[in-house]
Amino acid sequence: MKKLFLLFVFCIAPMALAQHADVQPLLSKDLSGIPGKEGLMVKVTFPPGHSDGLHRHDAHVFVYVLEGSVIMQLKGKPSVTLHAGDTFYEAPDDIHLEGKNASATSPATFIAFFVKDKGAPVVKPIN
Repeated sequence: MKKLFLLFVFCIAPMALAQHADVQPLLSKDLSGIPGKEGLMVKVTFPPGHSDGLHRHDAHVFVYVLEGSVIMQLKGKPSVTLHAGDTFYEAPDDIHLEGKNASATSPATFIAFFVKDKGAPVVKPIN
């Protein structure tokens, strides 16, 4: 049993954890002149091979890719591959079909800036 636990801790757990995006909050600020709205800026790193599930943001989302390549697709629109220096926009009613790292070997990092309802969740999964 101890060997099985050590196998999980040192081999399986890191692989499972590597699939999650690393989201680092950078700035959150109430937007003066726009009651009930806030701006939120985060740095997101997708590990190699990472893929998000179907979701929406209920926010205006502005994305700027810092490194690597990400594939984005919104419902009703073609898939796009973004590289360092590229930008992307999502409207509050967009459904995000695909958000993934284009590489199976290198991470991809981008900044996302949200204009959203104050206190509202950043991501809403869709079943």
